[in-house]
Amino acid sequence: MSACAPPHAQPTHPPHSPAPQRRRPFVEGADLSAAVAVFLIALPLSLGIALATGAPLQAGLVAAAVGGIVAGRLGGCPLQVSGPAAGLTVVTAELIHRYGWRTTCGITVLAGLAQLGLGCLRVARGALAVSPAVVHGMLAGIGITIAVAQLHIVLGGSPDSSVLANVRALPAQLADLHPAAVSMSVLTLALLLAWPRLPGRAGRALRRLPAALVAVTGATATAALAGLTLPRVDLPSWSSHALAGLPEGPVAGLVAAVLTTTLVCSVQSLLGAVAVDKLVAARPGPQSRVGRSDLDRELLGQGAANIVSGALGGLPVAGVAVRSTANVASGAVSRNSTMLHGVLVVVAALLMVPLLEEIPLASLAALVMAVGIQMVSLHHIRTVTRHGEVPVYAATTLGVVLFGVLEGVLLGVATAVAVVLRRLARTRITHEEEEGVHHLRVRGQLTFLAVPRLSRALHLVPQGAHAVVELDGSFMDHAAYESLQDWRSAHTARGGTAELTGRRGAARPAEQAPAPGCRCRPWTPWRNHRFCFAGPPAAPDGHRAGRELARGISSFQRNTAPLMREELARLAREGQRPSQLFLTCADSRLVTSMITASGPGDLFVVRNVGNLVPPPGEEHGDDSVAAAVEYAVDVLGVRSVTVCGHSGCGAMQALLTAGSGGRGPLQRWLRHGLPSLARAADGRDAGPRLAGRAPADAVERLCLTNVIQQLAHLRAHEPVARALARGDLELHGMYFHVGEAQAYLLPGTEGATVFEEVTEGVAAGKEAPGPVPAAARQV
Repeated sequence: MSACAPPHAQPTHPPHSPAPQRRRPFVEGADLSAAVAVFLIALPLSLGIALATGAPLQAGLVAAAVGGIVAGRLGGCPLQVSGPAAGLTVVTAELIHRYGWRTTCGITVLAGLAQLGLGCLRVARGALAVSPAVVHGMLAGIGITIAVAQLHIVLGGSPDSSVLANVRALPAQLADLHPAAVSMSVLTLALLLAWPRLPGRAGRALRRLPAALVAVTGATATAALAGLTLPRVDLPSWSSHALAGLPEGPVAGLVAAVLTTTLVCSVQSLLGAVAVDKLVAARPGPQSRVGRSDLDRELLGQGAANIVSGALGGLPVAGVAVRSTANVASGAVSRNSTMLHGVLVVVAALLMVPLLEEIPLASLAALVMAVGIQMVSLHHIRTVTRHGEVPVYAATTLGVVLFGVLEGVLLGVATAVAVVLRRLARTRITHEEEEGVHHLRVRGQLTFLAVPRLSRALHLVPQGAHAVVELDGSFMDHAAYESLQDWRSAHTARGGTAELTGRRGAARPAEQAPAPGCRCRPWTPWRNHRFCFAGPPAAPDGHRAGRELARGISSFQRNTAPLMREELARLAREGQRPSQLFLTCADSRLVTSMITASGPGDLFVVRNVGNLVPPPGEEHGDDSVAAAVEYAVDVLGVRSVTVCGHSGCGAMQALLTAGSGGRGPLQRWLRHGLPSLARAADGRDAGPRLAGRAPADAVERLCLTNVIQQLAHLRAHEPVARALARGDLELHGMYFHVGEAQAYLLPGTEGATVFEEVTEGVAAGKEAPGPVPAAARQV
């Protein structure tokens, strides 16, 4: 349960009585409505894509049904809808033109087998290593090819197999227009554009119908009422439907065809699954039944669908973005919506043939042409421009348009590699002197290729001079690092000074040369290793401290956030479920996540001055700690509570020297530590010990006693007492010696006073208590 949930959000039935069970319907209402919405989109698009490829129109319906049922049942992305995709149009059209329809079906089967092999090898994640600029460029090139080809059908003609031939034939086609085809195409495009923009309350209600269905239905009805004579959908009898045949043709050409089909189907499906995960995560409401995609299983499901679709004479199958988006937006909660949409396609293919044969081909061509134009996304173009990958995008797009999909993708990958190498090799190094200080500025990535120029620039700095090296880049390889550090050591040995900074003059501590004998490693972004360097430590001023904080946040966003984003997104969806309440001091030297080796969602942490737990019912008491304890035990249901003290606690020192005298907030708060002070003074028990030794001094004795006393206060709190009585909760004490970087654990039994040393999860030769594994791990 999330920490934002109110405490009363608990089950209302008695804790020991079974919750009432409701029988889940076979198909939930949300899945049913989503399936109908996706079906209404898939039906015209499947026919249009089959028309664009030159395949029998039934092949589009076969692929839509198989993609919904087979890929929907076996795939790893429950809400992704598969079927004939516009991204496969160019590939399929070229295969049909070169090898014929039955051989193309055989190639689809072989591509499915290849996908099964890749899924068994669990290499699905490797497909995501392809540059997004290559993928977007491939889709843009396919979109341009589709749009140019379908424009001929929109104008009443027939397209060629080559993009250049279609472009050259456009003037002649424009001179020989077919008014009926053009009018139905214009009507289809107008409805496609206008329907999503209908205003008002009535418009919102009408917009629930898919624009593609409305556009094709409107054009079909208009053509029928006007009695227009123009080519329409022709669905021959299913008894004469052509099934797959054995591939015939040159072996090298067939292998290339299988590889191309496998590549496009796999990449489009896997990227679509990742996109669906993002859509589901952003959808409001609980997502508990919608798990994250298993990409290897998705590849297996797509392979099985392609085998079945090819064998039954259908088009190649892949994940389809338009249908998947509609499925998520319609509220689907399981794979039942995808499978049911496939069943609806089967029903339509068997029972709605007379209606489907009234659809004008020009209307389907206009629909597919609009889809092709949308594949050239302005958002993608802006994204690749912002990341400096326009050459990759342009090379891939032109390669697909001029040479083919496989050739275009290979050209895009080669361009991407060249761009990366150029960025690694492109380094600008400048040197200038300002008021006796030599400034060397390095722009770009610092690799071994730039070491000769870096060395020449560094040797321009005279002996004994003060130099500032400003590094503006995100990468430095070993050769460049050694060259820079060797020069710095030599320069400082000859009486000079050298400072390494970032872009805005912020020192880079991870690259500072360590003092002789220093064992610190540059693994942290902060600079508290002052004991390693000569001179007394100096506290940073306010301006500098602010810069350090901002720099730390920037480092998190750059280095840590990308690694944590997926886990944090899961916690944001599911809410926090910590198993432990960890109550400790606010001392800055006590980093709870470090000393417990814990991460987000592991510990519910409460920090205050002196790790104090005010007793319940105390007059003028503080309720913040009690509220946190109640929330952790009753709402979050933690299984253990740990009170952690530490050496050199300032609150305990203040209690020893001044008690709780004074009227300030700090003195009033320290009043809750007086029972610990009294317990340490009266000698009521044998006194706390650390792994067999007595406390080093009075402060350490009070720190240990305070942990024991606060555990006693915890037991007096009603939520803790109830949980302890039920056996649902354990209490533990912990002491961290800052100077020794050593943790000690106090057994949870009442009356225990010996803190046992913790070493690699084992306390004094015994296993650490089960409910607190994180607290029992050594730093």
